[in-house]
Amino acid sequence: MNQNNKAQLGGGVFLVSPVGAFQQFTPEELSDDAKAIGQAARDFVEGEILPNDSAIDKLNIELSKKLIRMAGETGLLSLEIPEEFEGMDLDKLTGLLVLEEVGRQASFSVTYGAHTGIGTLPIVYFGTLEQKAAYLPKLASGEWIAAYALTEAGAGSDAMNSKTVATLDGDYWVLNGSKMWITNAGLADVFVVFAKVDGKKFSAFIVEKTDSGFSLGTEEIKLGIKGSSTCALAFENCRIPKDRLLGRIGFGHRIAFGILAIGRFKLGAGCNGVAKEVIKFTLKYASERVQFGKSINNMGLIRQKLSDIAMRIYVAECINYRTVGYINDQMHNIPWTEESAASRKMEVMEEFQIEASLMKVWDSEALGAIADDSVQVFGGYGFSSEYPPEKIYRDNRINRLFEGTNEINRMIIAGQIFKKCGNETLKLRKDTDDLPTIGKGCMAWASHAIELAKRQFQYSTATALEVVGQKLIENQEASARVADMAMEIYAMESAVIRASKMKTASHRRSDFACNMANVFVNETVGKIRNNAYILLAEVLEDEGLGNAIKELAAFDGCVPISSAKLRDKTAVELIEKGAYPIEQF
Repeated sequence: MNQNNKAQLGGGVFLVSPVGAFQQFTPEELSDDAKAIGQAARDFVEGEILPNDSAIDKLNIELSKKLIRMAGETGLLSLEIPEEFEGMDLDKLTGLLVLEEVGRQASFSVTYGAHTGIGTLPIVYFGTLEQKAAYLPKLASGEWIAAYALTEAGAGSDAMNSKTVATLDGDYWVLNGSKMWITNAGLADVFVVFAKVDGKKFSAFIVEKTDSGFSLGTEEIKLGIKGSSTCALAFENCRIPKDRLLGRIGFGHRIAFGILAIGRFKLGAGCNGVAKEVIKFTLKYASERVQFGKSINNMGLIRQKLSDIAMRIYVAECINYRTVGYINDQMHNIPWTEESAASRKMEVMEEFQIEASLMKVWDSEALGAIADDSVQVFGGYGFSSEYPPEKIYRDNRINRLFEGTNEINRMIIAGQIFKKCGNETLKLRKDTDDLPTIGKGCMAWASHAIELAKRQFQYSTATALEVVGQKLIENQEASARVADMAMEIYAMESAVIRASKMKTASHRRSDFACNMANVFVNETVGKIRNNAYILLAEVLEDEGLGNAIKELAAFDGCVPISSAKLRDKTAVELIEKGAYPIEQF
């Protein structure tokens, strides 16, 4: 993907740039090779995973291990492992396709994602050559399964408050402490474990399940993803060789948070895979369920829900491929043969923390709304475990907790924005000059609305920072409003740019995309305006607030359009297709 003004592209820059200032990767640009890998993943999921759906959800450990090994044989575990360690080292856009396919079965996708992502990647990025040679081939084949052990009873979101300690004793590290909520614990052969050296220096270690002093707790009984393994870990004078230190002493925060940032965009991809399953069975039910003498898919409010499910899937796709496109474009051009490859790749992730976090938050909350709408379409049957929405509703809830809660991710988004404003990487405008005007083209109205929304964001955020400064982050509710505005602006812009590209290319579903993008913008710009007004009220009062509101009103020039008409057109295509209609392969 060749980027315009590549040198200027960075995290959060979309907030201060015109709509479409940078090229955006879309699913329509996927290579044939990527599609072939995606098809292989689809064949594996439909041939091996979905037929075992019920057995997987009964937490059949041996079955899960078998399926992971089969995924290894298919090559699906080695996508991001360097070739010299029996990996494929494919680009992250191809990986996104695979994650979306695997995401169709929630429990297995958690097992797969924890293994290939947060379990394996710390060794890929931070391991020594000896560590990589020892572990990566086994992880690529599925012979061994990986897990990531960060969370503790008193150190969840506050991960640096870890109480697990590591002490050097001759040629061994001795670990003492415990971890909880560890995904893949009952399956894993190798664990990336975080502990404080001498109780002070946060560091990472590689622990094998056979190490003395290491033990597992019982399987947790969970609300959803019941087919994934989740256990506590205990370390009682657990002795591991000295060379199992991962990275440097005191370097654990860089490993933990860098890998979690990668995990965030991976989680978003999986969410959209589930969503595409939801829309299929929801459309089928709506066509078969008859009330008042006709199928309920003829009813306006049911059609609204069907269209909204499709709209969220479309917007999530746009966000996902845009975000991963940005990251991939910069990260994949850094070969692993470079001595500083790992640190340079991590710098890319650090730069795009805003986009990775908002992708995770938007996708997980979109899936939550999709699951809820599906239950509602099914009515009373949606509340029964005999019908599919009930399981999806339970399974999807974890996504707003995984990889940092959505609240923590909102603080990451806001904190990064404030930091970039402070060092002038982002320069926010408060003036009311050069008001955006409507241009020409199929998405002109929506683009104009987004430009106004960006100015509302800039005015309100700049004002808040002028009054409070970097301490604004201490007002979490106000900071969350900043994050939400940024997130929805990114989502709207992503949807509009892709629709424009599809229209220009005469894509057969371009009208469908344009309709969804316009509805989304129509329903979202008001959220930006509302958050901007309330953000001002958080930091100003009396005459100052009144004056600021008058100035902010200069950007209120977006006239709404009819959502119902566009939703109905969307519903017609959905009902005709019986699935999300924009297919890549």
